[in-house]
Amino acid sequence: MENIIQEYKQDEESTYHTWFLNNDERLKAFRSIRKSLTKVIVEIESGTFGNDFKGSSLETVLSAISEQKQVFDGAAHAFYWKPKLRIPDIYENESNKRAFGRFLKVCMEAMNEEQILSEIRKLNGLNIKGLGPATANILYFLHPTWFPPFNTAIVKGFNVLFSKKKKLGSWDSYLEMREIIIAKNNNHRYSLSKDLGAFAGLLFEIGSNRLVLENNALNFLEIDKEKIHKALNKRHKEVQEDEKEESAHSEMQYYLAKLGQSLGYRVWIARNDHKRAWGNQPLGEWSIKDLKLDKFPEAVLDTVSLIDVLWLDQANNIVSGFEVEKSTSIYSGILRLNDLALSLNTGKNQFYLVAPDHREKEIRAQLLRPSFQNLETLNISYILFKDLRCDCDAMCKFGNDISVLHKICKTV
Repeated sequence: MENIIQEYKQDEESTYHTWFLNNDERLKAFRSIRKSLTKVIVEIESGTFGNDFKGSSLETVLSAISEQKQVFDGAAHAFYWKPKLRIPDIYENESNKRAFGRFLKVCMEAMNEEQILSEIRKLNGLNIKGLGPATANILYFLHPTWFPPFNTAIVKGFNVLFSKKKKLGSWDSYLEMREIIIAKNNNHRYSLSKDLGAFAGLLFEIGSNRLVLENNALNFLEIDKEKIHKALNKRHKEVQEDEKEESAHSEMQYYLAKLGQSLGYRVWIARNDHKRAWGNQPLGEWSIKDLKLDKFPEAVLDTVSLIDVLWLDQANNIVSGFEVEKSTSIYSGILRLNDLALSLNTGKNQFYLVAPDHREKEIRAQLLRPSFQNLETLNISYILFKDLRCDCDAMCKFGNDISVLHKICKTV
């Protein structure tokens, strides 16, 4: 087992590195998902949730989860409303809907894992058609040290590694898997992490046939070699694209910091990005050293400190916030800006998504979603990379305040 873990960790393109370890978006997602889940619970309790997945607050939660790299790709599929099959039966059946809401609320507020295990057994006992352990992906983002994520590749990897035959759609199988995963993770706690995402990533790599063991060697050989080569090339290309995006991300943060300072604002760069550099200059040198905001709860301040760029006036009031979008961060970015808007509660602040040129249509489509159109406190526009890159120096020279952004920003 230790050899398998070390092989997993030494592969620079494994999910251990690309998703679990070197992925700031994963860490940023936890509070955003928790915050959005609160809205799901409130809507179910108040009877305003609706009868479809599309456009719902639950879609916002699952879309934010699905953004989390390879491991969660497709996490939302289990919750799509399939009208012919009437599954999952939590949209039209009010009793099931309320039961699902109660389950989410208890899990969210739980102080120990036994409370959640009890709720899982209750939910399983209701036999709600189509509502299976895919829900565990939500549980992971609520309690990452108690519950591992769950999908097809993870189950396949588990069955290969431990010579089991666990079923994908069974809560009983999930709970049995969970016990074994926690036990094995405890045995190798110094090699992996208390966060069960690291172990889940290992199972994902085995189930995806990227990590070959004796138990799945035959399966690996029987798979079309062209498909294997294609899968490996896809992961390699994803890693290369991530590196390009990180570079562009830092570049945009640099322009926003430079522009903000030239307009007379104090600038904050996301605390986890201070050591990143653009043009051999650490981004932290453009940022104030500490973000101190009055009347912000500690949990909210922790989220706000992860927003890519903030502009503050000399009295330390937030003027605006900017989220630089990458291929996997639209939902999470909007949710963080909404969290900030709700905390400020002025309705006067303007917030911005800064997006690659080729993603303009996608950004517009996301902002037109009903779940985002109904965010009354969030005034959000977007700025394209090319415009910020091209016009930054001119705005620095001729701009007086934030209104200079009106020349390049676009509003849906």
